[in-house]
Amino acid sequence: MGFSFEQYKASADFIRVRLGDFVPEVAMILGSGLGYLGDEVEDAVVIPYGDIPHFKASTAPGHKGQFVFGLLEGKKVAVMQGRMHHYEGYSYEEVAYAVRVLRLLGCTTLIVTNAAGCVRTDWQAGDLMLITDHIKMFSESPLRGENIPEFGVRFPDASHLYTVRLQELARKTAGELNIPLREGVYFYCYGPQYETPAEIRAARVLGGDAVGMSTAPEVIVAGHCGMEVLGFTLLSNMAAGILDQPLSEQEVLDAGVAAREKFSTLVRACLNKL
Repeated sequence: MGFSFEQYKASADFIRVRLGDFVPEVAMILGSGLGYLGDEVEDAVVIPYGDIPHFKASTAPGHKGQFVFGLLEGKKVAVMQGRMHHYEGYSYEEVAYAVRVLRLLGCTTLIVTNAAGCVRTDWQAGDLMLITDHIKMFSESPLRGENIPEFGVRFPDASHLYTVRLQELARKTAGELNIPLREGVYFYCYGPQYETPAEIRAARVLGGDAVGMSTAPEVIVAGHCGMEVLGFTLLSNMAAGILDQPLSEQEVLDAGVAAREKFSTLVRACLNKL
């Protein structure tokens, strides 16, 4: 059973009471090992997900499971330190629930990040990738069920879920900072098991450059409710079958720590230019 508009509004109203006159403009979802950017927010108001009506808890490693509202690079931001995943047992509507709440709070732009496996054999772990598109073919949509017209139309266009203007801003910013930035397609798999080597070969054939267990559901909902989206992937490890070694969640978290300076610098610089 899906959520009603009244339930989304109840969540937003609860948060709005805590924020007073503060109205966030930019929402940021920080993935595995990347939540430290939320610790840099000034004049922070922290709200755990579990305090908010109709919200679910974030249980994935490296996810604090809380909102941080405040100022970053002079912008009014709503930072999600951690997200919900389908593999945690949540429906896709629950996974993307926060995006609609953030839209009701006033956010018009979403910066979404994740840590993912590198599918390309000519790239390497530790690279940053600008997401230009995604592939999500084999699981249901977060928009399944009765449409809520207050958010968007029944059959939304998905031609440019990742906003072209913001992609160009990221390219220019990375160039000015001399931060190498790959560009590619994020291939969504819902986990929690890592992909098999055969699945990685299939993803490569279909046009995937990175593979992970998040992001696509949230971006679909953001597009449905009219938000602009900028997406970044930290290529935390080489995907299954590329190297002769097992994959682990610790490898992903360690990659986030190692990439902290360049990731934080790039995202903050892009935020400054919005």
